[in-house]
Amino acid sequence: MGLDTAAVKPHEQLAEALAAELSDVNVLIRERMASRHAPRIPQITAHLVEAGGKRLRPMLTLAAAKLCGYDGPYHVHLAATVEFIHTATLLHDDVVDESGQRRGRPTANLMWDNKSSILVGDYLFARAFQLMVEPGDLRVLEILSNAAATIAEGEVLQLTAAQDLATDEDIYLQVVRGKTAALFSAATEAGAEIAGADEKTSRALFTYGDALGVSFQIVDDLLDYWGSDATGKNIGDDFRERKLTLPLIKAVAKADTEERGFWVRTIEKGRQQDGDLDHALVLLARHNALEDTRAEALDWAEKAKAALQDLPEHPIRDMLHDIADYVVARIS
Repeated sequence: MGLDTAAVKPHEQLAEALAAELSDVNVLIRERMASRHAPRIPQITAHLVEAGGKRLRPMLTLAAAKLCGYDGPYHVHLAATVEFIHTATLLHDDVVDESGQRRGRPTANLMWDNKSSILVGDYLFARAFQLMVEPGDLRVLEILSNAAATIAEGEVLQLTAAQDLATDEDIYLQVVRGKTAALFSAATEAGAEIAGADEKTSRALFTYGDALGVSFQIVDDLLDYWGSDATGKNIGDDFRERKLTLPLIKAVAKADTEERGFWVRTIEKGRQQDGDLDHALVLLARHNALEDTRAEALDWAEKAKAALQDLPEHPIRDMLHDIADYVVARIS
């Protein structure tokens, strides 16, 4: 069943279970994204933060803390931190990718300009660090600051790897673990840490977040070739932007001489012409690249669910299990 046809979507069920905490997160986000001196900051942040995103990452922090029995106030700060880091990376990504659409709306760089998007992203990173310091937990600070560095590293690695046909699945996974999974795993691990969870529980929640994040990104990359415009993406954007994601990597690995020449021209050299996307889709189908990519996304979702087996029985644990299924629902 697809995301839009499910009667009760797992992320909505989790949001309902965390309604009070999410409300506090939203209040804190609005407070901290304000600026007395630069009114453009709240304009741009409100455009993204209130654009209807699912708040999945901050929900993971709240869920992990609640699962581990936390009853203090600081999981709210950490959830807001995670959302600020995520929003900052979106602002920067849209400039780097020269994107014009995000969540079905014009991007901030399109509505304002690149300079504003970069600087407001920097502001949100700074706000995130202010928030993560407030709980006074050095281990939490280490988890989240490491994630921020890993995300930036993953984005830079993607810049150099995206148009290089030598990029293999190991490098792709390294990019995905950096730019996407690092924040998922930091969200869940930080929630466990603030609750004082034991090492086994913290490790299980880290593993869950990591596998969930990898699955999430593989699905996103697959939908660029296998989705519909209803997903909020334009089909073939990654191809037009010459991003060597997992479906293309799989097709390139099996390419004959003629096919490789096509990939060199369109991806490495960027000399694309009418009909190239259609031909790319033919090659992906010829080598079963989309089905193989789908299988990997489903496998990572299974790894996420397996990690939960080490956690105590709890309604939140069951919801996290369903979230892993939800992430791959569009390709199931």
